[in-house]
Amino acid sequence: MEKLTLKVEGMSCEHCVNAITRAVNALSGVFNVTVDLKTKTATVEYNSALVTPDRIRSKIEEQDYDIIS
Repeated sequence: MEKLTLKVEGMSCEHCVNAITRAVNALSGVFNVTVDLKTKTATVEYNSALVTPDRIRSKIEEQDYDIIS
């Protein structure tokens, strides 16, 4: 299992947290998503054989959030 932590811009409320959590959890191979408004980060635990970091980033960006790093 791999862990990816991304800096996400544009999050401001629990709706944002829920939108990102639901979208990323829908990806096959994702086991856990933790979104933190204070630090503006999303941490994803995933199986690298089933999903790539680029796909995770794209899924967040599809929700209209920007990945900083």
